[in-house]
Amino acid sequence: MCHSTPQPQCTKTTLFLLLLLHHSQFFSSSSNMGPSSTHTPRSPTYLIPCVIALALFSLTGLLLYKVDDVASRTGTVVGHNLEPTPWHVFPHKPFDEESRQQRAYKILQCSYLTCRYAAEALGGARRRTGGGREECPKFFRAIHRDLAPWSESRISKAHVAAAQRYAAFRVVIVEGKVFVDWYYACVQSRAMFTLWGLLQLMRRYPGMVPDVDMMFDCMDKPSVNKTEHQAMPLPLFRYCTTKEHFDIPFPDWSFWGWSEINIRPWQEEFPDIKRGSRSVTWKNKLPWAYWKGNPDVASPIRTELINCNDSRKWGAEIMRQDWGEAARNGFKQSKLSDQCNHRYKIYAEGYAWSVSLKYILSCGSVALIISPQYEDFFSRGLIPNHNFWLVDPLNLCPSIKYAVEWGNQHPVEAEAIGKRGQDLMESLNMNRIYEYMFHLISDYSKLQDFKPTPPPTALEVCVESVLCFADEKQRMFLNKSFTFPSHKPPCNLKPA
Repeated sequence: MCHSTPQPQCTKTTLFLLLLLHHSQFFSSSSNMGPSSTHTPRSPTYLIPCVIALALFSLTGLLLYKVDDVASRTGTVVGHNLEPTPWHVFPHKPFDEESRQQRAYKILQCSYLTCRYAAEALGGARRRTGGGREECPKFFRAIHRDLAPWSESRISKAHVAAAQRYAAFRVVIVEGKVFVDWYYACVQSRAMFTLWGLLQLMRRYPGMVPDVDMMFDCMDKPSVNKTEHQAMPLPLFRYCTTKEHFDIPFPDWSFWGWSEINIRPWQEEFPDIKRGSRSVTWKNKLPWAYWKGNPDVASPIRTELINCNDSRKWGAEIMRQDWGEAARNGFKQSKLSDQCNHRYKIYAEGYAWSVSLKYILSCGSVALIISPQYEDFFSRGLIPNHNFWLVDPLNLCPSIKYAVEWGNQHPVEAEAIGKRGQDLMESLNMNRIYEYMFHLISDYSKLQDFKPTPPPTALEVCVESVLCFADEKQRMFLNKSFTFPSHKPPCNLKPA
């Protein structure tokens, strides 16, 4: 039988072959009629070629059907065939720019064929160079605190399996290869850039990253509450946590770039912000606090912050970010290096944690941080009145006013606080980020009491397969954050 979907020309071809077969049989039988039939040579029949052609077309139709079926069941790094996370709903990702057949070919090519023929080897011998290693920054010690819930119970297969209900995808690293099992789509390109960061870690320390099995969520809010899961803490990696959650903070995707809003990889973005901060001296910076963002994210703090928008009364300038308008203008008015002209910059959490913290600290202005509920991996290096100023959320506008007035009366001390905040972010170079990832994954792997193996539904992911799925702009950002093997081992993290 000919499979006519999605190839309408297949039906026409089959009908033509059947008609041809019918006519060949008719003429053959006609030539054998009559008394002279024994003396007339038998006409060559087209039966066998027609049957072969019909079989080939049927096989082709079946193959196309199977290809389409496999492609339709394959989840990808960009979200093909995946639903949005049910705990943080966002619009379905459109894939209208290509036909169904083109999409199926791309999914099969990038998911099943690319890594198989990739030239690079992420595994290999361990690289050990040099003698003694420098000590890791103090905030690295938070790794011990994050993993403490499993120090006695250890992490079993049951722990990982139970964490799946909160995960968007699962990463299994075995012998230097990365395998991913997809459950839900992530908003925008978070999954792609997060996975890219992991692949770059493998390149940074070839042969050194241990076998490991990790569940990831790519949305903002922590979900493994300590009260609910006290009997069995679930290991789940995400971009932030709180003191009330077991979620394990991991460097967020924007360190490798945020292509949708033109934020470049961290190694390019930070130096540009620092240069922009120096274009105006501290004395000539605007002597009030500045915030620009979206208050309409179910955040009581940001809603209240709008009421502080009065530079004379409260010493604050609060700007509403119109993301739709910014997107239409290509985010030209949202360049981060142009937003360092104030002595004070406000950080206010939104729906949950926000990636903006690192960019605010990078300005060298005094970071006025409204008492945060969430923490990411590097915010453990923040010290009140040393590299930031803590703002009271229960007395918001007066608290901002007091900070501004104090800073303007003590300009040397205020400038020093801003400078130490900027220094903290400068010390957080990409080498430090890879070191943090390495130690977090290494210590986590030591707690697992089983040998990690990729589940049957997982697919190998490599640098080439991610680039295969990336569009032109994403590929440009990804290539900018390409790394190479380190010539020295990671910093030394002292035991807990």
